[in-house]
Amino acid sequence: MSIVEQIQRQHLKQLTPYASARRSMSGGNIWLNANESPYSNSYTVDDSKLNRYPEFQSKPLNQAYAEYAGIDASQVLSSRGSDEGIELLIRAFCEPGQDKVLICPPTYGMYAISAKTFAVGVTEVPLLDNWQLDTEAVIEASAECKVVFLCSPSNPLGNALNTDDIEQVLQHSPRSIVVVDEAYIEFSSGDSVVSWLERYPNLVVLRTLSKAFALAGIRCGFLLANDDIIELLQKVLAPYPLPDPTVQIAVQALQTSPLERLQQQVATLLAERDRVQTALKQTPLTLVSESDTNFLLYQCEDAAGLVKTLADNGLLIRNQSAQRGLENVVRITIGSAAENDELIQQLKDYFS
Repeated sequence: MSIVEQIQRQHLKQLTPYASARRSMSGGNIWLNANESPYSNSYTVDDSKLNRYPEFQSKPLNQAYAEYAGIDASQVLSSRGSDEGIELLIRAFCEPGQDKVLICPPTYGMYAISAKTFAVGVTEVPLLDNWQLDTEAVIEASAECKVVFLCSPSNPLGNALNTDDIEQVLQHSPRSIVVVDEAYIEFSSGDSVVSWLERYPNLVVLRTLSKAFALAGIRCGFLLANDDIIELLQKVLAPYPLPDPTVQIAVQALQTSPLERLQQQVATLLAERDRVQTALKQTPLTLVSESDTNFLLYQCEDAAGLVKTLADNGLLIRNQSAQRGLENVVRITIGSAAENDELIQQLKDYFS
């Protein structure tokens, strides 16, 4: 028996790590499996201070994001992607071996993985058949859960949760932290809940620059909450969470001209999403849910076979069949016009 097997934390023996798109698939020349932007925008980096540690929290960055989100800078915590925000909330509020978080599957996998990593329990209240919250059941279960994770717009579904339902959970779960993950909010036709922060002291909003901002590679996310939550999370945050180049690029991305570019790119992606959706109506694929994001979710007869065939031809999409209620379902990121043309042609060839 190895030293690891002898002394590792016992609960980790049964833990299956999160299978990220990049970790579970490699190769290919068209990547439509990770909900990344097809755009690669240029930025400049000043290397004169790379010999110094970065700030614990960059005031220029947090101020820039606060202005973008329409809140006060004291309500912003910047982190290594929103994944770190998920982990911070669990570490700050949940006692290992005692407390639980609540998730509503099918949903983003890192909520459960992060909880299980810290020996925190996971309570599941599945979404209804229309992919909306079972509000009464969520409220009832939240009485025994420290943190409630709600993903809107949803990954992997693509739809937005009804804001009235989210507000019901906030109102009737005052002793739980209610986290609304808005990673895809820039693509959504609905409103953000960030304006509710003043009304609900238990609300936390997660945001990221990985999707619409086309900056997945710099790993920059934000946790938006009231001051007391921010202050608590700073106790468990690493001393230097964001590298200086990340901060520099993120600040640039939040200026007027890059934000105008973002709006143009989002509009283009939404138009491409509609074009792809229209084209795929000519295939046997069945749309699972209307999308408020930069991806589409489809059911087919053989998800594994479809994913493998496309991968063999250099085009990667994501198999979501492991998710509750999503047997033989694939998720397709919207790429550039040329990438989408190739996707459409390969799918037509596959089903012909």
